[in-house]
Amino acid sequence: MKKILILHGVNLNMFGRRDPEVYGTITLDEINRKIADLAKDIGVEVEFFQTNDEGKMCERIHQASLENIDAVVINAGAWTHYSYAIRDALAILKVPIVEVHMSHIHAREEFRHTSVIAPIAKGQITGFGVGSYLLGLRAAVEYC
Repeated sequence: MKKILILHGVNLNMFGRRDPEVYGTITLDEINRKIADLAKDIGVEVEFFQTNDEGKMCERIHQASLENIDAVVINAGAWTHYSYAIRDALAILKVPIVEVHMSHIHAREEFRHTSVIAPIAKGQITGFGVGSYLLGLRAAVEYC
């Protein structure tokens, strides 16, 4: 069975309370349940990890490089736009990486238009709310 690692970055534990006009009212736990339901339906295993600590995110990615992970779906939050540490950790992986965002980052503030992760990702899905994660999971499975 394929195993997909779902990584949630900085501040994403605040979904449901943070900027509901941008992100809606769905919580991270609800997002994870929807992802887990889809994973079950399509016959893959998912593992979730969320942290607000950049070093812990890098360590989890390093750990993934030693595991039998088939793909990664990542919403790095604000780290997307500037964390070369997370980008370089992801570059170690030899599996497909799918970048996802709940909001349409290219229609928001200028600084959100750039992703340091995108050049090493298989693709980027933005602007579909929780659907971005679900599409990201399907894409990850397709390319692993």
